[in-house]
Amino acid sequence: MFVLVVDTSLMNVSIAAVVRDLDTTVSGVQSAIALEALVSAAFILIGSKVGDLIGRKRAYVLGLLGYALGALAMTLAQGLTAIIIFWAVVGGIGASLLLPAMQSLIHGNFEGAAQKKAYALVGAAAAIAAAVGPLLGGFITTYLSWRIGFLLEVVIIAIVLSNIRLVHDAPYTGPRGVDVVGAVLSVLGMGGVVLGILVWQEGGEAVAALLAIGAIALAGLVFWLARRKRQEKPTLLDPQLFESKHFRLGISQQLLQQIALGGTMIALPIYLQMVLEYNAMQAGLSIAPLSLSMFGMAVLAGRRTGTRRPSSIIRLGFALLTGGSARPPV
Repeated sequence: MFVLVVDTSLMNVSIAAVVRDLDTTVSGVQSAIALEALVSAAFILIGSKVGDLIGRKRAYVLGLLGYALGALAMTLAQGLTAIIIFWAVVGGIGASLLLPAMQSLIHGNFEGAAQKKAYALVGAAAAIAAAVGPLLGGFITTYLSWRIGFLLEVVIIAIVLSNIRLVHDAPYTGPRGVDVVGAVLSVLGMGGVVLGILVWQEGGEAVAALLAIGAIALAGLVFWLARRKRQEKPTLLDPQLFESKHFRLGISQQLLQQIALGGTMIALPIYLQMVLEYNAMQAGLSIAPLSLSMFGMAVLAGRRTGTRRPSSIIRLGFALLTGGSARPPV
C-alpha cells in the first residue's frame, strides 16, 4: 500500500523531470497517468474474481510482479512508449490484482482485534506515504534522479516477495463460475467513462460517444448482475451489497473524496512545475502541508472523535476541502 501511494506522488512531482529527460510532452505523461487509472478501474472487478479462481495469494504475488515490472520500466525507460506499455498497462493490471487480493488476505490471515489492527496498519501505511511521498519524491528527483525513486519501489516489492511465505492463502468457498458478460460490461462501463474523460481532457473527438458507451454499459451491468442474482448464478459483484444504506453512503463519499483529493494531487504539481516553474523539490515542499495535515488530522480524529457522529466529521471535512479548493490564489 505504501508503494501504491508513493508511486502516484512520485509520478506527479517528477512530471517536469520526466518530460525533460524523455523529450516528451506534459500531455503525454498525463495520458500515461490517466491510462494507468483507466486500466486499474476497468479490470478491478475482474482482478477480484481472478483472485477467487486462482487463489488470493497467487493473485497478490502476480499483482506485485506486475507493479514491480512497471516500476522497473520507469527506471530504465528511454521513451514514453515503454512507460505506457509497462507502467500504465502492466502496472495497472497489477494494481487491479493486488488491491482486492490484499483485502482478502488481511481478512483471511487475521481475526478479531488483530484483523482491525492489520487494517489500521495498512491505512497508516497509505497515510504515511501520502504525507512523505511529495517530499521524498521531490528530494530524490531534484538531488538524485526520478528513476531512483521507482527503483526503490522495486526494492520494497522484492523485500515483500522474499517474505511471502509468511502470508497464508485465504480460500474462496463461493461459486467458481465466471460471469463473462458481467466482466465485459464492467470493462466497457468503467473503461468508457474514464477514457471519455481522458479524451475530453486532450481535446479529442467522440467524447460524448465514449461517455455514453460507458454509461450504457454500467446500466447494463446493474441489470445483468440483478438478473444473474435472481437466477442464483455466479455474479462478478453481489448486487445485494448496494441494498445496505451504509454501504451506498460509504462508497459514495469515498468516491467523492478520491475525486477531490486525487484531482488536487495531480493538478497542483503540474501547476507548480509547468506554470510557476518550480523544481520537484519546491513542488514537494509546497504540497507537503496538505499531505502532512491530512496525516496529522487522521491521527487526531481517531483519538478525539469521542461521541461525535462519523457523518458529521465527514461533512465537516468536505466543507473544509471545498473552502480550501475554492479560495483564489494569492
